[in-house]
Amino acid sequence: MKKVLLSIFAMTAVVLGANAQSIIDAEDGRNPNDFYQKGIVVGKKAMPYAPVRESDVVWEMVAWRQIDLNESFNQFFYYPVEQGKNDQGRINLVNLIMTAAANGDFDVYEDDDMQVPQEWSKAVANLQGRQLKVRYGEEDEFGDQEVFNDTIPEDFDPAGVRLIKLKEYWYIDKQDTRQKVRITGLAFRFSKNILRSGESEEVNEWSFWIPMDDMRVRQVLVNANAYDENNDVAERSYDDIFIQRYFDSYVTRESNRHNREITQYLTGEDAILESERIEDKIFDIENDMWEY
Repeated sequence: MKKVLLSIFAMTAVVLGANAQSIIDAEDGRNPNDFYQKGIVVGKKAMPYAPVRESDVVWEMVAWRQIDLNESFNQFFYYPVEQGKNDQGRINLVNLIMTAAANGDFDVYEDDDMQVPQEWSKAVANLQGRQLKVRYGEEDEFGDQEVFNDTIPEDFDPAGVRLIKLKEYWYIDKQDTRQKVRITGLAFRFSKNILRSGESEEVNEWSFWIPMDDMRVRQVLVNANAYDENNDVAERSYDDIFIQRYFDSYVTRESNRHNREITQYLTGEDAILESERIEDKIFDIENDMWEY
């Protein structure tokens, strides 16, 4: 009995020593706030989507939707507003996209079909605005001042982005008779000043398009976590968020014969009801399929 107890004591001491050593090793030379080794995201790889055969798709429709970053539920996309990572190692979605695209990690496109590539220098130029600044010269002998108008370039401000647009394909795969969705593109709306009739005017425009099903884009998204207010350690990557559809949004357009958005033929409450009708239509397709 004594030998058994001694063996258990020895094994416990070895385990405790190993654990203590791992804690010391984890803290040694690291951030003092990291009291254990954090490496869940490091080296994480995006999982490829399952291949889809054309012959297996029995129904398909295209929808465009917008994510409003002013909504409380969606604000994990917006914060932190600082460019680059904050002191907790987080970065918001727009800054993440801009940084990766500037580094050449993936290509950007002019159109939502991702058929027309756009050079990054041109994409950045489209994001920049122009501000008019008036300068006054010295007074002449008659008390008049000469007026000079200067055009000042303005850099793109990621903090001004409040809307994200997604293009997605809904389809039914006959292999498992399930309705599925694939997000293929992302763009964001930004504000900038332009010169019109000799005056500065603020306009809202849409950015370049990001190919969301490109593995290079997904690899960038999977290595960046968004804030989870319920549990700091249970954070989702941006790739997880889009796959799990962990966001609030509303439909702005469906594929149609006129190739137009809802706001082009309806306004106000009617536009909201039309958006809800399309949303219901998408989810009713799968339910209706089982009735026959």
